[in-house]
Amino acid sequence: MDGRTLAERLGWPPSKVSKIQLGRQSPTEGDIREWTAACGEPQAAEELLILLRNLDRRYADWRRQLRQGHAAVQRAWADAEATAQTIRSFESSCVPGLLQTADYAASVLRQHGRLHGSPPDTDSAVAARLARQQVLYEPGRKRRFLLLSESALFHSTASAPVMRAQIDRLVSATTLPTLSLGVIPQRKQQLLLPAHGFCILDDRLVTVEIYSAELRLGLPEEVALYQRVFEMLSADALYGADARRLLTTAAESWV
Repeated sequence: MDGRTLAERLGWPPSKVSKIQLGRQSPTEGDIREWTAACGEPQAAEELLILLRNLDRRYADWRRQLRQGHAAVQRAWADAEATAQTIRSFESSCVPGLLQTADYAASVLRQHGRLHGSPPDTDSAVAARLARQQVLYEPGRKRRFLLLSESALFHSTASAPVMRAQIDRLVSATTLPTLSLGVIPQRKQQLLLPAHGFCILDDRLVTVEIYSAELRLGLPEEVALYQRVFEMLSADALYGADARRLLTTAAESWV
């Protein structure tokens, strides 16, 4: 059905249909219900209404989040991680925040700050990021599953001494009883090509960091898809002694 035909069915000006299609006008809840009914798919309205109501929450741009600096963002993450029973996190280009050393974290946060021109609060942001790591030592039934690509170990995120210390930290982390840490080898044929980093909190929320914003995906089918992605990536990862051997070789390459 073309836009003009749809407009006739709805009794709307064709320009209204066109503006909504092109993202130049936001639909109301009534518009969505009428639109889906006119297309013979009234059951689609509820999912679209969820997207409409959560539009700002789904796309949290960094410029707005970083108005008060990185420390505030880190503290918000600490709250979310502390309440989550299960965390599944994958990183393709850097070490996960929950395992970063202070020097490595400072380098990452300074890069992000330069990109967005945010307030220079690196010291307090690093302290807040390190405080987040307490969730790795909490006794109980909470589960933390962290994955990273081997390639993340070779990006020159920081100086060679910092990279060696960071990888040594990962070696130690493989022995934590509350954590499952996996490393995906570069040269292994994989079930699924790693596309980007993401974090799954329980069965309710997926976050994806892109250059402009943090995407927050909460529809059940979105969460289920990313859980499936995590399972496929996990199947290709090395754990325990195998992961330590890979990590030790990577550390020795930083001379």
